[in-house]
Amino acid sequence: MNNGRYMEYGGQYLPEVLAPEIQRVADAYAKYKDDPEFLNEFHTLLREYAGRPSLLYYAKNMTEDLGGAQIYLKREDLNHTGAHKINNVIGQALIAKRMGKTRLIAETGAGQHGVATATIAALFGMECEVFMGKKDTDRQRLNVYRMELLGAKVHAVTSGSMVLKDAVNAALQNYAQRSDDTFYVIGSAVGPHPYPAMVHDFQSVISKESKQQIQTVAGRLPDYVVACLGGGSNAIGSFADYIGNDSVQLIGAEAAGKGVDTAMTAATMKLGSTGIFHGMKSRFLQNKDGQIDAVYSISAGLDYPGIGPEHVALMDSGRAQYVAITDDEAVDAFEYIAKEEGIIAAIESCHAVAEVKKLAPTLSRDKIIICTLYGRGDKDVASIAKYRGIELNED
Repeated sequence: MNNGRYMEYGGQYLPEVLAPEIQRVADAYAKYKDDPEFLNEFHTLLREYAGRPSLLYYAKNMTEDLGGAQIYLKREDLNHTGAHKINNVIGQALIAKRMGKTRLIAETGAGQHGVATATIAALFGMECEVFMGKKDTDRQRLNVYRMELLGAKVHAVTSGSMVLKDAVNAALQNYAQRSDDTFYVIGSAVGPHPYPAMVHDFQSVISKESKQQIQTVAGRLPDYVVACLGGGSNAIGSFADYIGNDSVQLIGAEAAGKGVDTAMTAATMKLGSTGIFHGMKSRFLQNKDGQIDAVYSISAGLDYPGIGPEHVALMDSGRAQYVAITDDEAVDAFEYIAKEEGIIAAIESCHAVAEVKKLAPTLSRDKIIICTLYGRGDKDVASIAKYRGIELNED
């Protein structure tokens, strides 16, 4: 990255009303990201509040059943709040405190980022408001209640397609109206500089830990690292410390929805094109006139029509590859990992698990795959049951 650019991607594409505030965020990030006192507080909270390091677990049953490579699971689902999102939120909220902000706002899809933001706002005694597409509030009611329980106000966004991209739009509009006391905590590796860089840095703890852990247990680096991605925070955190190790193949699993040959998909890397949206130049699902397309995935956390700019640069340079996983494949993987390993993983994570199911049998037993589990799947049980034709009584 050079001044917020990843090859030709990234940058700052902002309305005049937001540009000065985003620059203040960039200046604060530059000031504190290498500050020993800031880093000490960040890592102390990761350890003592979030519960890091997360486990690197050898999936013995999956390894034996699939009959190929050794499979290790990086257990971000075991973090406080149940996902990787807490890592980045702690970092951004600490910057917000140092900037004198008293209010945090966030967008959320599956709700995990919203829960993490509400959690840290409660811890730091800050006001919190979360913007969530109406469709996502309906399918993630448990996380909506969790956010409210933590003291956050949740706005159900009814504009557009009523999903994650619309939540981002609403959060940006609110930020433009009230930036004096507010910090916008972006949850994915998207948006104007410095957000993709901040998310990379704060989520890189995932790969820093897994690299050390796998060398302790296996004596070497993995051959593959696999992670799901919508905007890309989980995947960039999983990849970050391996990018300079060319022997490690990096694979991102995105949401194909009903299939890449249908209109009901969120496969940005497979089907998207270069454009400008949400303050960045990146890759988006859009029509020939540059209008952002509606997207679909069973996963509320992956149905975003774009991707973080660093991921596009990694794909264009050949450093990482990206595969599209359908709803059916992800749901099969959700049930598979539950039955094989006793882990109910987030449906987002199960896009990566589905890719591991395909990849592992093609490899020899001396190969090693690390698959990151994005978060817990409690939030998804009702929707998966419904997908299978089972209605759960929630009364």
